[in-house]
Amino acid sequence: MGPSDGTGRSPADTGTDPLGGPYLRTRFVLPSRPATFLRRQRLIVHLNQALRSPLTVVNGAAGAGKTLLTADWAAGLRVPTAWLTVETGDHPPGVFWAYVFESLRVCGARAGDTPGAPADPSGVGQRLLASLAAELNALDSPVVLVLDEYDRMTNPEIAEQLEFVLHHAGQGLRLVLVTRTEPLLPLHRYRASGELTEVRGSELSFTTEEAGALLRLHGLQLPEYAASALVDRTRGWAAGLRLSALAARESTDPERYLKEFEADHSTVADFLLAEVLKGRTQEEQDLLLRVSVLDRFCPDLADALTQRTDAGLLLAGLHRENAFIERLEHSWYRLHPLFREILRAHLRERLPGVEPELHLRAARWLRRSGFLPETLAHGAAGGDFDLAAGALVDDLALGQLFTGLRSDALAQLFAGMGPEARSPASDLVRTAQALARRDVAQGLNRLRQARNHLSDAGNSPGLAAARLSCALLEALAARLTGCPSRAEQAAATAEELRQELPDHLLDEHPELSALLMTHVGSARLWEGRFDDARAVLTRVAGAPGGFTTVLPRVESMGHLALLDYLTGWLGRAERRALAAVSEAERAGLPRPPGAGLGRLVLAAVAVDRQELGRARVLLDETARLPAREHDPVPTAGRALAVSRLLLDVGETDAAAKAAEPAVSTAVVSPWAEGQAAVARSAACLADGRPDEAVRLLQSVGGDQPVCAVEAAGIQVAAGRPRAAAELLGAVRAGGRAGPAVSVGAALVRARLAQESGDTVAACRLVARALLDARREHLRRPFLQAGDWIEPLLATAPLHDLAEGWLPSGRPPAHGEPVRPGADPAFLVPVELSGRERDVLRRLARMMSTEEIAADLYVSINTVKTHLKSAYRKLAVNRRGDAVRRARDLGLL
Repeated sequence: MGPSDGTGRSPADTGTDPLGGPYLRTRFVLPSRPATFLRRQRLIVHLNQALRSPLTVVNGAAGAGKTLLTADWAAGLRVPTAWLTVETGDHPPGVFWAYVFESLRVCGARAGDTPGAPADPSGVGQRLLASLAAELNALDSPVVLVLDEYDRMTNPEIAEQLEFVLHHAGQGLRLVLVTRTEPLLPLHRYRASGELTEVRGSELSFTTEEAGALLRLHGLQLPEYAASALVDRTRGWAAGLRLSALAARESTDPERYLKEFEADHSTVADFLLAEVLKGRTQEEQDLLLRVSVLDRFCPDLADALTQRTDAGLLLAGLHRENAFIERLEHSWYRLHPLFREILRAHLRERLPGVEPELHLRAARWLRRSGFLPETLAHGAAGGDFDLAAGALVDDLALGQLFTGLRSDALAQLFAGMGPEARSPASDLVRTAQALARRDVAQGLNRLRQARNHLSDAGNSPGLAAARLSCALLEALAARLTGCPSRAEQAAATAEELRQELPDHLLDEHPELSALLMTHVGSARLWEGRFDDARAVLTRVAGAPGGFTTVLPRVESMGHLALLDYLTGWLGRAERRALAAVSEAERAGLPRPPGAGLGRLVLAAVAVDRQELGRARVLLDETARLPAREHDPVPTAGRALAVSRLLLDVGETDAAAKAAEPAVSTAVVSPWAEGQAAVARSAACLADGRPDEAVRLLQSVGGDQPVCAVEAAGIQVAAGRPRAAAELLGAVRAGGRAGPAVSVGAALVRARLAQESGDTVAACRLVARALLDARREHLRRPFLQAGDWIEPLLATAPLHDLAEGWLPSGRPPAHGEPVRPGADPAFLVPVELSGRERDVLRRLARMMSTEEIAADLYVSINTVKTHLKSAYRKLAVNRRGDAVRRARDLGLL
């Protein structure tokens, strides 16, 4: 053939490439797999599709494992397989095709004496390419040609020639391109015709199971959660996993090393800097360094940080080249986590002192664009807390400091705020932080400063959101100090301010109104305005569900449960309290101050049913609320429940003392005062001091029916039947009082009848009380009634009504310890999660916490969490009791 057609000497004859140098035989050899190489069968199965499609592209970032995967697959093929590692010097078409011809000869796909190979390094003739295509098309079985590191090939002329040969070779050629970038081939056409096999970066990422197997090949035996954490940090990046494993082998504590290693001081950093950053242009490097302060970014945001306008083109190119940039939805991007760590370290070295300014540029752009969480994070990172606080308040998001979902994160974010932040918004954030941790004294002081700051601003425009946030804090302060009038005033102010704010902003933050109404409802409850409290709390509890309003809904349900309990409806109170507890657990809420009200109500109900073991467990849980609890409603609720429990086990002195917190606030609640008076009076009566008991009841009136009937019982037991009758006559229960009131009143009247000699009337009244109490399993009034009731309960009709739910035998006198035989059955079915059952089954086999964690492939803390939840549901506090109770209930 003449020189004009681009052909010449056979490489088999000369052994040299078109440039006159020897062929580099290492470029034709399959890369060797290290001893720690992990074959991933799912990817081999996918690559096998390459034998049925003309074109296969294995596309991933540097170190993604593309080459070793493809080499492992190619080594197992039973068809001729040519391997060629592309180099940058292959750009002249003649050189590239000479190496392709030689790779086909080396694998046996072409005979050694077959003529034809490019002789001119700068070009290749069309006749030679057509001849190659025809030769391949005539083969009985296809040849697999793998071009590794094809991303180095950027010559569009070669791409066109490769497409020509691939098209005309028909079934005789299977082309596999291993690349970091999308090749310059018409991939869309191959995709549309179903003739393209693709293995992309996301598929190349190691799964947790694969990562665990890879670590074991490196001699590391790590629990699943440790492998999972490493996969999260590396995004399953093959090179990152291998390099981390190699380094961890040298550590005395590999698990801790993999959890805490600093990416910027590791072999991972060396790899990424050499493979990704070093070859970039100055503009690309500057862009990557600056966006490393961001979790995610778009071109406009990146331009704000670089103060240029080329981010769009640069980011598209970096993503196309798999430069460890992942594309998200709507033109947003993010960096690989390890790459980002390394870039941030280099940012501090190359551009010292620039990082805070980058955070502030980002915060200002994000605030204009409406991205509140990121605005707060970058404002705080840049040290401008006035900016961060202003964004939080202007967006009406101050309530999120109290929702229990982002509260901890926001509190931590503003923890570094110093006195240099002086804006009204900063004052409001400081106030919210103090009130959120129930530091009322500091909160009131901060609130005064915020109020004065806003007052000094006069009628300045743009402060409506700040004033509405201030009204929320005023309502909370009023709730915590027991001042309903201030809470009502704050609610009225808030209603006026709502008119000045756009509806969309109010709709985006329903938690603000929900919190405000919860505070007002709690203050009304404390004041004893039960109907008014129920009205506003019902609105919150019944509002449409949303994650930002979970906590106010839970608190409102807890307050409603307490209202039911205080009006004598035990069953209704229990159902509401269980709903509140369940809602909080489903939402994964932490336990901020006041959130234990549902459990307090359940404990109080358990005391009235004489399920004292369960009551203790529930009260123990509420005792672990934050130490600075300063909410009067749950404080009083807990004090009274504890007092009644201590009274029932005979600890009269402790019972009287336990009731004191219920009346230790500056503004005393009428119902808390009445309940505490009854508790202290009952303790005095049990100690044999009837006169003192009667004196303590002077503040109890008929406007608190539950207190009144208990006080009447103490009066008659103290020998004052007339006072008891007068107190019952003063009870204004209407139709709203529940069975606890009717049962207590019937028993007092029965005792009065019995002592006057009217046994028939006494039996009739006790029977009515038993009928009302049986539905609620209300036992305490009967067990506290005294000796007079024993002969009546022994009679056939009353004995039948009491059988099966009321303990038999002589009921103790008022204040005498109750000794029920067995724990009463649960009135509400106990439901354990699947994982809680798994833990209990292993507990029944005497496995330790560590053994259970290992058997279930979870952490020890996770096992402890499941155990704690199961203990609470089963009302036990020991392992053996938990297993026994679960078996008794048929749960194991």
